[in-house]
Amino acid sequence: MNERIEKAYEERPRELVYILLLVFLLLALLLWSLSGMESAGTGGASGWKMALSILNGIAHPDLKLLFSLTKNGVPYLLLETVCIAFLGTLVGAILSIPLAFLSAGNLAPKPIAFLGRLFIMAVRTVPAFVYGLMFIRVTGTGAFAGLMTMSLCSIGMVSKMYIEAIEDLDEKILESLDAAGLNSWQKIRYGILPQLMPNFASTAIYRFDINLRDATVLGLVGAGGIGAPLIFAMNAYRWREAGAILVGLTVLVLFVEWISTKIRVRLTRG
Repeated sequence: MNERIEKAYEERPRELVYILLLVFLLLALLLWSLSGMESAGTGGASGWKMALSILNGIAHPDLKLLFSLTKNGVPYLLLETVCIAFLGTLVGAILSIPLAFLSAGNLAPKPIAFLGRLFIMAVRTVPAFVYGLMFIRVTGTGAFAGLMTMSLCSIGMVSKMYIEAIEDLDEKILESLDAAGLNSWQKIRYGILPQLMPNFASTAIYRFDINLRDATVLGLVGAGGIGAPLIFAMNAYRWREAGAILVGLTVLVLFVEWISTKIRVRLTRG
């Protein structure tokens, strides 16, 4: 009996050895990665001075710009950013509904579903920043370019999540609708869509949170919103103006996050 116990103990998994080897491998990869980093251009003392200037600007924002109701004021720029994100999400969510139904394997024929998924994958491959540069070339600078960019980017993500929700439907529901003699449109309109609307709405709200942040970045390339004034203020070392914009943007994101979380919880719990 003791011999069997000793034999089993000797044949036990050597987890400690494997963990030590894994830690050693990770440390070696980390050191190898650090060797490729260049410290030139960090600025040294001037870099720390600039960082402190940014923090000082955030701590002492330009109150005149922060509460100005003109087109150059922070409230108007935040409103423009919210409009770009909201309309882009709305257009993308609406266009994603038919695309998702055509790409769902349990509703559409396999070849059509494959082509639909291929199109969605192609849309999701390109970053929002690249789409912004493309639309600026076509429509010019301004909020419309940001709206088109947000719409196209929303289609890529929202339609994918819509497809997952559609394919998670109970097959018995589809069988009962077939037994009732409903055609494909009637099944979608009266049997499937009402069940999916809470899920669809929750997905659209989640995408709106993402678009609100992306709309700020798109402003850096001239696609409207608050991003362009922010980068202009930072390039000109107007830290109090940059601080006012960052304070307004932080308050907006926190407020929208709180509201959207409340709505999503209400939709999921009914």
